[in-house]
Amino acid sequence: MEGYYKTNGDMDCKEKTPDKLYKIGMFAGMNRVTIKALRYYDDQSLFKPAYVDEENGYRYYVLSQIADLHQILALRDMEFTIDEIKKIQSGMSEKDLLSKKKNYILKEIAQLTTKLAKVESYLSDDHIDPSNHVLIKSIPEVIVATMRVTVESYDALFTLMPQMGAEMERLGCVCQMPEYCFTHYLEPGYKEEQILIETCEAVVEAKEDSDIVKFKTFAEIQEAACIFHKGSYETIPQSYKEVLKYIEENGYEICGNTRESYIDGAWNKESAQDWLTEIQVPVCKIQQPM
Repeated sequence: MEGYYKTNGDMDCKEKTPDKLYKIGMFAGMNRVTIKALRYYDDQSLFKPAYVDEENGYRYYVLSQIADLHQILALRDMEFTIDEIKKIQSGMSEKDLLSKKKNYILKEIAQLTTKLAKVESYLSDDHIDPSNHVLIKSIPEVIVATMRVTVESYDALFTLMPQMGAEMERLGCVCQMPEYCFTHYLEPGYKEEQILIETCEAVVEAKEDSDIVKFKTFAEIQEAACIFHKGSYETIPQSYKEVLKYIEENGYEICGNTRESYIDGAWNKESAQDWLTEIQVPVCKIQQPM
């Protein structure tokens, strides 16, 4: 085995004493690291042994390597990647990388804090209903047949939809699959009569407008706060309350017309308890002042 030497400061520079070589198992135990980790760092050219016996492949280390190993272990504990540590070894500023890591961790903390707030919001309710969970999602661009009309009450939707369906059939419309039927409420606030609405049915392609039905394309909604409401429309205000609470508590604001998407209803379910409606509220994050 070749000798490894270090200079003795109290002696002539030509006189050297050999460094002691430590087998990988002992060096691993001294530094509270696994043998597997040391082999991995060697394979990745991150931390090479001081000497490798050519006959048996045994790895040996010296005490002067401990500082480098501790730096690697500290950075790995902060979840630095192998490539990032190699950049530091090649001369990149460790402080700069630490600053980037700090910003990344702060972003993760903010995301986890938001998730925690959602969990606490649900736990604060006396009754946790799985159907009342709010989800932020995108809604794709869609071509629709639409009727814009003022109705006397919400019950008028039951007669309006068949009328619209008959006109769409006359025009040769082909509905998009899966079906996507929704209503816009075009005036702010809640009204019990004289309600201006726009009811829409997604279609494969637009046809010529008629006196009753018009065609338009709605752009993609990048973010919408969505909640499912199961049951009669009489109880739908509770679901609106939940989604609006979520929007307020999670730093969003409404930035478009709310949609009520009708998935199941009187046309295919005998019991109102089985009706299923999705409330879709376009939202955007409130910009915090600089």
